Amino acid sequence: MTLDDLRVFVAVCRAGSLSAVARDLGRTQSAVSQHVRRLERQTGTELLERHARGVVPTEAGRILQAAAADGIAGLDGALRRLDELVHGNGGSVRITTGATTVRHFMSEAVVDFRRRHPQVSLEFQTENSSRSCFDALAADDLDLAWITIGRPVRGIEQRPVMELPWVLAVCAGDPLAARPRIEPADLTGIRHIRLPENSASRAHLDAAFAESGIRIRSDTSVADWDTALLLAELGLGHAVVPALPGWRVPGSDGPLRLVPVPALPALPVGWAVRRWASLSPLARVFADDVARSCTARAARQQ
Repeated sequence: MTLDDLRVFVAVCRAGSLSAVARDLGRTQSAVSQHVRRLERQTGTELLERHARGVVPTEAGRILQAAAADGIAGLDGALRRLDELVHGNGGSVRITTGATTVRHFMSEAVVDFRRRHPQVSLEFQTENSSRSCFDALAADDLDLAWITIGRPVRGIEQRPVMELPWVLAVCAGDPLAARPRIEPADLTGIRHIRLPENSASRAHLDAAFAESGIRIRSDTSVADWDTALLLAELGLGHAVVPALPGWRVPGSDGPLRLVPVPALPALPVGWAVRRWASLSPLARVFADDVARSCTARAARQQ
């Protein structure tokens, strides 16, 4: 059993495909399979279930994947810090998050952090859901993940930073645009622009809708919150979205209106890491900078 065996196995579990990992690593599928078979021989059990559409880890495979991913991530982080120490470079902070998160939550903090630490590299990796961020955090050499706070995830520590109230984004000419607030009953029957599929924010909102007895009518789903706002502004539907830091609510931005929906439970967002205690000093500083910036912008919003 080698470190390379474990790296390849964790990659296969995450991708759900031997061929995809082979392409990513520039190897043959046979070579990738050999790594898995070697682990199966040494553990004496099957680690993957093979299906027509790919592979999934068995129960034994999930145990090995969790342990290997945690160990590899810790080792990679230590090697990176040793390299920084030996070569005297400024270091780096690596973050995984959604496509529009940096602009909405981190822009001020990034500018301030780079001004105070000009030699430090900030690296961002985009994922399309909190679940994907968790997977990337566990599998890759990453420091931080900005996520929607949810249920506990094994091997991951979550730290809330703020709670985002919900608003209805609607074009200025819509009858609901003049309301001071929106009640759950107002959301039944209107045409909704759905939040990204498989996202934690959509799951949170759908659960709130179900709890309130709201029936959704929708023929549109988007890849990110910004697209939902654009479609609402164009009058192509109504978007229930989180009120992001710095937004004026209730308020308007040209043809778009943002109307509070206070009855819906707020959406908690914040940081996820493998272990806060082992987070590098630079990553801790950046995480704190983002938290302070978000809190200050939310205070100005009120």
